[in-house]
Amino acid sequence: MASSQTPPPDQPEPGSVVHENETPNTPRILIVEDEFIVSMEMESALAEAGFTVVGVANSADQAVQYAVRERPDLVIMDIRLIGQRDGIDAAIEISRSTGIRCVFATAHRDVQTLARAEAAAPLGWLTKPYTRDMLIEAVTRALLKLRG
Repeated sequence: MASSQTPPPDQPEPGSVVHENETPNTPRILIVEDEFIVSMEMESALAEAGFTVVGVANSADQAVQYAVRERPDLVIMDIRLIGQRDGIDAAIEISRSTGIRCVFATAHRDVQTLARAEAAAPLGWLTKPYTRDMLIEAVTRALLKLRG
């Protein structure tokens, strides 16, 4: 007979994805970056800082798919991505469909870009080029805002 009880605290919810070295209270981060080397550096920095990287996407469509499936706490979102849609499109769709918000990591901070990005309700901006420490600080600040 099937039980409708929730799994024990040390067991994942049915259908959820558990990542290597993930603990229940570890913030889960999705990286959206089209430059392979940059995304690898971000993933390494975040993992070393104790965050769980749930995926790395290089297009808007892939970012939305990861966000829906993985339900990260936060998305680090580049604006220029592979494909027709950009990171602002992805961030808006992710925010509207899941409530998950982002930190934009980009070199593009002109007035039009900032105005367009406001619809995604970003938790912050990380201007390229940035250091590992700046990345960790931006993620930490954004997570603090989420926890209110």
